[in-house]
Order: sequence, then C-alpha cells, then structure tokens
Amino acid sequence: MALLESNKNRGEVRIHESLDELSTDLADYIAELSEASVKERGFFAIALSGGSIITLMRNLCGAPYNKTVDWSKWYIFWADERVVAKNHADSNYKLAKDHLLSKLPIVPSHVHSINDSLTAEEAANEYEFVIRQLVRTRVVNVSDVSDCPKFDLILLGMGPDGHVASLIPDHPVLEEKNEWVTFITTSPKPPPERITFTLPVINSAANVAVVATGSGKAEAVRLAIDDVGPECAVLPARMIEPIVGKLVWFLDHQAASKLKGFSQFSN
Repeated sequence: MALLESNKNRGEVRIHESLDELSTDLADYIAELSEASVKERGFFAIALSGGSIITLMRNLCGAPYNKTVDWSKWYIFWADERVVAKNHADSNYKLAKDHLLSKLPIVPSHVHSINDSLTAEEAANEYEFVIRQLVRTRVVNVSDVSDCPKFDLILLGMGPDGHVASLIPDHPVLEEKNEWVTFITTSPKPPPERITFTLPVINSAANVAVVATGSGKAEAVRLAIDDVGPECAVLPARMIEPIVGKLVWFLDHQAASKLKGFSQFSN
C-alpha cells in the first residue's frame, strides 16, 4: 500500500497494488475503528453501501477478525438501498447478508434494513425515524456541529459518474439539507427507486471511507480528489467533505491511475 499526498481537504488516499491488498487494509481499518468506537462509546454504528464493497470486506469473516472484533456491539445500517424485496437480487441487504452478515455473529436486531413493503418515500421516512430513535439512545452518536447522526463509519462505493450512495450527479437530492434520509424514483441505473442518506448525514460521520477500483473509475477519482477546477465541484463524490470527521480513499492502481503524483507508484 502507498499513501498519496492529496489535495487539501480531500482526505487520505491509500493506493493498493491488488484487490487482495485492498481487502486486507480495509479489514484492518474497519476492525481498528470498531475497537476504538466500542471502547469509547460501547457501540459501533456502521453504514454500508452495495456493490463490490461487500465482497472487499470478506476478510472480516476470517481470522483474526472473526475472533477479535466485538460483533455484539455492531449496529449495521445502509447508506443507500434499492427499494426492492429483501430477497431480490438487486437488494443491498441481500448482498450483505449472503456474503457478510450470515458469516458473522452479529445480533439480528442490530441489523437495520429498510421496510421493503413500503413505497420509496415511505421507506425513507420510516428509516429516518428508526435512526432518530437510535440517536436518542446514543446507539448512533450525534454531531455537535450539524445535529445530524454521527455514524462511526460510513462506507461508500463510487460509480464511474462520481455518484456515491444514491446521490446522483445533477439530481435535486444533492440539495437536500433538512432530511437525514431521502428517496429517488429516477435512478439512471435500475432499479429506479432508492433511499439514500443525504450529504449532511454523510458529512457528519466520524469516518467516511470511499472505495473505488478499476480503470472505469479513474476519471471520477481524479475529479473527486485532485484540484482540477470548477468542473469537479458538481461531482457527488467531490461533495463528500466531512465536517470534523476523517475521509479515507481506498483505491487500486487502476482507479488511482489518473491522479497527480500517481506515476511514482506505478513503476
């Protein structure tokens, strides 16, 4: 792994030679945050996204993490979710359950997925209500700055268009300031209906990690991290700017290939 000095305020950039190396580093990172959060607060509230992130978390299911992590203190949420049945192939919950949750001793009642019997708007409203209840009991921390939930970790992927969670470029959802969870019905990639954390919630987290792999993400990574001018400002991934928390990018060589300064790692 190599650390790349990034544009100020764009966080820590970790570049990995292989997906195996990235998976190992990601597991170490999550385990360390979990240990620190449980020690400090008694809980670890983590919000996941879908896609390749779940498979890249696979090392958590094996040694030493399956024995050393205090799984009973984990509370799991989704930063975004497709509004489909929980057993649907497109469900982020199903992906996480099949590849991660079913292999770990996490308390079932600590896993907070959306109500798949509701409309997108209703599901978003109910999900926000659930989070508000857990903020009241401090299972989920609260930000002193924004009055939003302060998740211990929000783990995001990024699309080739620079979207994160279900925050799509040029969509009005990017302007949402009051809701914690909102919804869209016009995702350009099916299924069209989704719920998503809003930017204020993501930027209130104690830690935000963005994972991007493959050459198809290289241009979006460049626009999200490098100082490249005003064209990058509207990219959702560029809008990830934790208020007081820490931002970390987990990249492979292909995704990092267009970053300034990358050539020193590619030889």
